[in-house]
Amino acid sequence: MKYDVRQLRLLSNDEIADGIFDMRLEYGADELPVSCGQFAHILVPSKTLRRPISVCDASDGVLRLVYQVKGEGTRILSEMKPGGTVDVLAPLGNGFRLKKGVRYALVGGGIGTPPMLYTAKLCDSPLVITGFRSKELVILQEDLKAAGAECVLCTDDGSAGKRGFVTDILRERAGDYDEVLACGPTPMLKAVAALCGELSKPCQISLEERMACGIGACLVCAVKIRENGEEIMKHVCKDGPVFDAREVVFNG
Repeated sequence: MKYDVRQLRLLSNDEIADGIFDMRLEYGADELPVSCGQFAHILVPSKTLRRPISVCDASDGVLRLVYQVKGEGTRILSEMKPGGTVDVLAPLGNGFRLKKGVRYALVGGGIGTPPMLYTAKLCDSPLVITGFRSKELVILQEDLKAAGAECVLCTDDGSAGKRGFVTDILRERAGDYDEVLACGPTPMLKAVAALCGELSKPCQISLEERMACGIGACLVCAVKIRENGEEIMKHVCKDGPVFDAREVVFNG
């Protein structure tokens, strides 16, 4: 794994939905070799532990990170002003493995939607299915369309797009894709993995776990993976965050 600590200039840090912020950082001519599905570890001022944020986009000299305020650390990040610098450890983790000639369906649930933008840019006209609780939390629809994706929006309450769950659309459109790439809350990933197993569709899922070091040195983000008929523990930060859905052992 190749990564580096960089001091990147903060270009903007705007709220784009209720409690969701779009941070853009300048890395300039110094190439940042990011693959889709990787993440960055951000140093929060006055905090010891970094915060992991999936890469939303990395093009034209700008690293884009879209995150949701969930605690004091992300609240502090949301208050950072353009012009300053941000301490970034990146790129980290193993992202989605893309193959030529494959028709992909990208599935993003809530704040799991941002990494699908960069992924969509690297796919050939993918189907992108996103799900949110309500219209107040919908993000990145126009960005995804501009990336050449066909977008299907779902909300739990029907306030935007179609009422229902991403798995409803996955089932309806089963003939339109060969493989699924998904990121979002664990219950959604579990449901997507189960449906793909039923439909005999390959599926890669990006897991969300709490992290401390981000490089596999601690045990905070350990998850249970089935490998060669045995259940073993792996690190989401180092071995993932993307895994073959068939290998992930979901609790409950």
